[in-house]
This record gives sequence, structure tokens and C-alpha cells, in this order.
Amino acid sequence: MKLTILGSGTSTGVPEIGCKCSVCTSADPRDNRLRTSALVCTDDARILIDCGPDFRQQVLRAGFFEPIDGVLITHEHYDHVGGLDDLRPFCRFGEIPIYANAYTAGHLRARMPYCFVDKVYPGVPRIFLQEVEPGSPFYIHQTEVLPLEVMHGRLPILGYRIGGRLGYITDMLTMSEASYASLVGLDVLVVNALRVKPHPTHQCIAEAIDTANRIGAQETYFIHMSHHAGLHAEISKQLPPHMHFAYDGLEVVF
Repeated sequence: MKLTILGSGTSTGVPEIGCKCSVCTSADPRDNRLRTSALVCTDDARILIDCGPDFRQQVLRAGFFEPIDGVLITHEHYDHVGGLDDLRPFCRFGEIPIYANAYTAGHLRARMPYCFVDKVYPGVPRIFLQEVEPGSPFYIHQTEVLPLEVMHGRLPILGYRIGGRLGYITDMLTMSEASYASLVGLDVLVVNALRVKPHPTHQCIAEAIDTANRIGAQETYFIHMSHHAGLHAEISKQLPPHMHFAYDGLEVVF
């Protein structure tokens, strides 16, 4: 299995427009963070997780143009779905299923109605919505995907366990005991860690470390960082063993 972090930043990205802090002006490419998204390649499937407004830039930078077998959407916020229209070139390979919970699917139909009508005009991305529920696994080819519910503040959103080995969670503040139980025995965990100070809807770094310790994956990678997380080279030194701050372009093979 191969995980590629296409973007590791929060909704504003890093650098944040107009900011002159040490992170936003850093020359370290690991401090330049596009909006959070990832690509997972299993033995038989290529799976995109979220498709934000930086998707076009991300795939051009990665040099990636191959069939996408499914897109897993965590929730409907713009930084996670704003690039769905840019899937159009990938639709040359065929229709692309988009997996989301019912709440998110409803918002996508309202936001992109031209994609979900009976008669579409030429050039519209050939995507179709598949509604999924927490705790009900489904398959993309032979790869099992288990959606699980986590809380983005007070908003229920989805995390995913993919192929039994990878857990991917973003924008979480808390999750239930049942969701924790769904993440036992992971090889790799990807989970959000926004900044040093607590936040009302996202985990801060200390909370993310606690979550990672509780889940106990062999390796954990933190994503969805803002410029308030600090410089990559400095904050990385403060992490426990087997925990890492992800960065754009990071590849993990396991």
C-alpha cells in the first residue's frame, strides 16, 4: 500500500495570504502546505481522499494522471470538496464514484447541481454519488473501506479505514468509543493536528498525540496543520517516537 500526502494544510493553506510570520515566510518546502488531501494506492485501487480547491495544483505537482477508482469525502466544507470539478480530465478513464454520507451528499447536490441532473452538458465531470454510513463497509474493487463517524466540533463527519491497514481522519475534535474500536491494529494512522493552542472544532497537537497513543498504530502522521503549528523542522523534534508531521509530497509505503 502507498500513501501520498497531496496536501497537509488547513483551510487557509500555508503560507496564509498576508501573513509574514516565520512559518509563512519559511524557505523549507515542508512549511508550504496546500489544503489537506491524500492519494492511496492499494494492490487494485487508486483512492483519492477529499478533493479540495488545490487539487489541480496537487496532481500537476505530483505528475499523477491515472484512473481514480473512487473518492472518499470526509465532509462538505469547501477546503475538502472545492476541487471536485477538476476531476474532469480523470473522467476520460471512466466515471468516478464519490463516496460521502447523506448529509454531505445533499450539500454536494445543491452546490454542484449541474453534475447530478439527468441530462448533463458536455464537459461536466462524470461523477456519481454513493451514500455510505458509518460502520457499514463497502469495496472499491477488492479494497475494503470502512467509514467511521468522528466529530468536527458538533458536526458528524467521516473518517475511513482502508484495506484494514490505514486509518485516515481529518478535522476531528472527538470520536466515540465505537470509532476508536474500529481503528485497532493499524499499520498507519493519518490524523489532524491543527496547532499548539486548543481549538473548538479541531484537535490541537497535544490532543492529536493523545489520540495517536490511544489508537497505537505502528506509525502516525499528522495533517491539517495551520501556520500556528510552528516550523516543521522545530515541531518535529517534539514528537514521540513513531509520530511524524506530514508534509506535501510525502510518500509512505507499507
